[in-house]
Amino acid sequence: MLKTFFVVLFLVLGSFLIVVASIGVVRFPDFYSRIHAAGKVDTLGQSLILLALIIYEGFSPLSLKIFLIIILIYLINPSATHFVAQAAYLARIWPFEKTKK
Repeated sequence: MLKTFFVVLFLVLGSFLIVVASIGVVRFPDFYSRIHAAGKVDTLGQSLILLALIIYEGFSPLSLKIFLIIILIYLINPSATHFVAQAAYLARIWPFEKTKK
């Protein structure tokens, strides 16, 4: 019973964060703020969903593999978003600046 509660809680929280990241990608004004939303919130959302799968599965070789995937997500997603932002900056894609009226 308690196990099912945590599985559902982490699945709902992870799904909510992924939806929020998707809305952020659509609504933010420039490339850099969009990639920030995708990089930060999406990483946590994916991790919560995978953590729910680990709790559901219990301790097994499969849960160890899922845990390794979580570690890789925490290593690769921030690095990838950093390098994409750096490439955009080098390609002279400038951040959005609000003009004063």
